[in-house]
Formats: sequence, C-alpha cells, structure tokens
Amino acid sequence: MKKLRNEENEWDHRILAGAKGPADCIRIDKVVAALKKMKKHKAPGLSGQVTVAEMIQMTADIGTQLILDLCNGTVKEGCIPEDWKSSLVVPIYNGKGNPMEYGSYRGIKLLEHVLKVVERIFKNRIRQQIDTDDVQFGFMKGKGITDMTDSVVVVRNEYTSVVV
Repeated sequence: MKKLRNEENEWDHRILAGAKGPADCIRIDKVVAALKKMKKHKAPGLSGQVTVAEMIQMTADIGTQLILDLCNGTVKEGCIPEDWKSSLVVPIYNGKGNPMEYGSYRGIKLLEHVLKVVERIFKNRIRQQIDTDDVQFGFMKGKGITDMTDSVVVVRNEYTSVVV
C-alpha cells in the first residue's frame, strides 16, 4: 500500500501531436448509462460533501445534466477539478492471516462519486477507440494478471514435459 498514492507521472506531451480538432462532447445517454452502473452503499470521497451514487441517481435529470456539464467542461478544458486530484487510501483487513501483519490488508481509494461516473464515461470512450488482442492482460474484464500468470505456468509445464 505504500506505493498506492496519487502521483503525476512525467510525460513529454508527444501523444497530443496526432490529435486533430476538438474532442467530441459527451452525450447524455452515456451519463445515464454510467449512473445506472454505479454501486450503492459506498463511502463518499474527501471533499466533505456526502454526494454518493444513490443521491446522484435520485436527482434524475438535474443531476444527470450537472454531470454532463462537468464531463464536457473537462473535455473542453483538458483538465479535471483540483479536488478530484486527491484521494485517501484506507487499509481494509482482508479477513485472512494475522491482523497485525501488513500483508493482511488491501488498500482501497476513497474517491468522489461524481469522479467515478466521469471516469467510467471516459474509460468506455477510450475502450471503444483502442484495439486489443488476445494477448492483452490486465485492465481487461475477465483477463487479469493472475490469468496471465496461470497461462504462463501452463505453457511452461507443457514445454518442460516436451523437452524432457
């Protein structure tokens, strides 16, 4: 958990060289879809505002429009609000092992719920624009690093049985 923190990585902005024209605006149906997928009964973020998924969903069109405006403002300005750049990592006991040992905990980040909606919208937009293949593991639904490790072990076992 020591490595779980907000870090801004250095980059040289070359990726923007291929970008042409303004980014497309987010549509209201994308906000509605993201809101429907939000999990309920989750802790609020750090801002002190108790704006959680249930509250956003209950506001119906008003909340949806506010989030749409935030999304499109983020696209237009190219940056996110300052208070979204911070989070809190909280250790949660995983129910296994000695509770006094560091390895018995996993870290969760407390983020603003509106930020989670915005992230989901942008993640879906990015996923639609990139091509992945069958060798992509991690950051893919149903294809985590553990799956990749298992595949490597299977291949290694098959290879060593052929060589011997």
